[in-house]
Amino acid sequence: MEILLTTFGVIAMVFIVLGLGTWVFAGLVTVSVLSLLLMADFSLHRVGVTLSRILFRAGSSWELSAIPMFILMGEMIFRSDISERLFRGLEPITARIPGGILHTNIFGCTLFAAVSGSSSATTATVGKITTRELEIRGYDRRLSIGSLAGAGSLGLLIPPSIVMIVYGVQAEVSISKLFMAGVLPGLLIACLYSGYLFYQAIRFPHKAPREVNSKVSMRESAALLAPVLTLIFIVIGSIYSGIATPSEAAAVGVGAVVLMLLFERQLSWKLFTDAVQATILSSVMVCSILVCAALLSTAVGYLHIPRDLAGFIGSLELSAPALLLILALFYVILGLFLDGISITVMSLPITLPLVVQAGFDPLWFGVFLVIMVELGQITPPVGFNLFVLQGLTGEKLGAIALAAFPFFILMCVAALLISIFPQIVLVLPNLGG
Repeated sequence: MEILLTTFGVIAMVFIVLGLGTWVFAGLVTVSVLSLLLMADFSLHRVGVTLSRILFRAGSSWELSAIPMFILMGEMIFRSDISERLFRGLEPITARIPGGILHTNIFGCTLFAAVSGSSSATTATVGKITTRELEIRGYDRRLSIGSLAGAGSLGLLIPPSIVMIVYGVQAEVSISKLFMAGVLPGLLIACLYSGYLFYQAIRFPHKAPREVNSKVSMRESAALLAPVLTLIFIVIGSIYSGIATPSEAAAVGVGAVVLMLLFERQLSWKLFTDAVQATILSSVMVCSILVCAALLSTAVGYLHIPRDLAGFIGSLELSAPALLLILALFYVILGLFLDGISITVMSLPITLPLVVQAGFDPLWFGVFLVIMVELGQITPPVGFNLFVLQGLTGEKLGAIALAAFPFFILMCVAALLISIFPQIVLVLPNLGG
């Protein structure tokens, strides 16, 4: 019973501090200090020495260097015309199938996710082209917005993924193997989304007018898609082949984008400086949260919460599916209030020992966690994809959330499928050794 009171005490402090409007990184530090002072009987001097040591160690992690690199790569692509060419290149591929160019939301987000690592960047980049074009061509607005909200979240699952890097650093799991593990689940979700659009187009033909002829030939399509496909090959190929680590591959990807934009005469000083400024803002936010979360992990460890809570839940003799269901509900609730990075770093010290004790592979749980975080991207009141789409479309947040709801359900189906068939996640990492 004591461990439950301690756990709920820490969780309550987190929600109270964040509920007061405190910045996440500052809230993590505050809760860490208060937990050690009030619950672990640390002196103020000992708290300072302990947390300063952890802060330095967490901040000097080499794996963190991949985060600003992947963000910079996505920001430069976002400011070039590569994203527009991505839409035009997908048009002849999707035009003649039921659902038509609605599928460009799915295919475009899937491809862009493979060079971005960010859900909001994927949604914004693809959405700034497709939302207006689909409306002009008479496609159902609700289906257009909903499919973009759902597919945009693939930026967290399809490698390279910033959330996966965060999880890998915290859980001490190979980031390269995590990237491999995310490929098939990401493609599975993309197929579920396209299947739903296919069904809607057949059942309600007025929602997706059939495109008889495309203005772009298949040869032109290949040329238009070449930049994105080349970047995917360079970044992901270098990781999976073992030539580069994720951090090195991120730097290689940035170099490739710079050369590509130079060759096409699109690289200007304004584009570069705007991309760097946006990268600094995003990177400081993500890395500060991650580093400060290490302080909370340390405080939670000193309070013996992971060990004692794992022992308590183990004594309940819950089945593995029951534990997974409880954790899924827990993460969905967190997703209503917190962003994906915060959810990952604050929950992992407690949840990871539980799933490992229950016999789940940490690699598999990383992908499961990312899908849970994706659900949070399309649920109000703190669904970042919903905010991005609100800015793009001018629709009310509630209307966007309703449009995204079918894709929320499909993502839950994907989580269920990887739970029943874990090899969907593990087959590629196992092949890679």
